[in-house]
Amino acid sequence: MNTDKIYAEAIANEYAPKDTSKVLALRKLDRKAKSPANIFAYSFGIIMTLVLGFGMCLSMGIIGNGGAFVMAAGIVVGALGIVGVGLNYPIYKRLLASGKEKYAFEIMQLAREISEEAE
Repeated sequence: MNTDKIYAEAIANEYAPKDTSKVLALRKLDRKAKSPANIFAYSFGIIMTLVLGFGMCLSMGIIGNGGAFVMAAGIVVGALGIVGVGLNYPIYKRLLASGKEKYAFEIMQLAREISEEAE
């Protein structure tokens, strides 16, 4: 098995023009299946990271007057941020699985048609 030939073909396929409308439709369906999960994961992750940072600032007295109530509130807000950051990945995996399940039939059918045309 010549690995250099396989590597060269893989790179050539990457740069070959993909004018086939079926290939473009397949890419579009793949993006449609994955983008809601990606958008949610990035947005939720950023928001929960900011919540965690805000809670840390409150508990350390950087924001607020440094009283016991502000420190306790900071700990609660920070814990909420930690829980949110921890739940982000499992939620992402569920959303990704549901997106893939939703478009699986169409993607598999289109991929099968493309592979049959290539033969």
